[in-house]
Amino acid sequence: MNSTKLSVSKLVTTALLGLFSLLFLIPLIWMVSAASKFETEVLVYPIQWIPTKWNFLGNFEQVWLGKVPFTLFYLNSIKLSLIMTLTTLLFSSMAAYAFTKLQFTGRNLAFGLLLSFMIIPSEATLVPRYLLLKWFGLYNTHGGLIFMGMFSIYFTFLLRQFMMGIHNDFIEAAKIDGAGYWRVFWGIMLPLSKPILATVGIIKFIWSWNDYQNPLIFLIKRDLYPIPLGLQLFRNDFADNYAVLMMASLSAILPLLLVFILLQKQVIKGISLGGVKG
Repeated sequence: MNSTKLSVSKLVTTALLGLFSLLFLIPLIWMVSAASKFETEVLVYPIQWIPTKWNFLGNFEQVWLGKVPFTLFYLNSIKLSLIMTLTTLLFSSMAAYAFTKLQFTGRNLAFGLLLSFMIIPSEATLVPRYLLLKWFGLYNTHGGLIFMGMFSIYFTFLLRQFMMGIHNDFIEAAKIDGAGYWRVFWGIMLPLSKPILATVGIIKFIWSWNDYQNPLIFLIKRDLYPIPLGLQLFRNDFADNYAVLMMASLSAILPLLLVFILLQKQVIKGISLGGVKG
């Protein structure tokens, strides 16, 4: 009797959660529908979820082959996101390894000071960062954005929490075999940290891809624009054409959808482990 009640309760809960999840998908479904229509059918009420006349290829052509250099913006975003993701993984994992497994004077104090900087909002550092990039000659370059995006306190903290759960016996055994710091880091710590590295990599890639504020402040040349700023140009040129705007938006989020769909298990596993360890 109890097991029957439990099954019914689970079924009802699952059904409610499924319906609730569909609410979050409605904007995405509408975006796909609008991107496949002619402009005259986009704002028709009641909503026609399936277009009566398809114009998917026409909207696709206007976005990718039109006067706005969407392909260039795409390549800029891919370049910036990949480089910032890889450098963040490298530097944050090295810092986490040092704060976790290396013994040096003031280690905990240095880590505490590092964490204290997390309370400073990024908007409060815009002016100092602007001046620094000007002095270094990196203003209005991709190098400036990469320089600012290659270090992360948050991801260092997340990786450190995970690495604290790796037993020191692995490191001691490697040292007995003659391994140095770099070999321990590269050959033991990184392979054992794959779940959290995948999580950090995916989250950093998504953040870098969606970043609007930093390119807006630190880039002037149109040829250097990433996707978020490029979409702004579409809004200027196609303000009254929602079909083209939705096609541009759909094209912009495709890499993020693919990354999450392919690696969602690693994301969930890494977040769970990162939240428990330490």
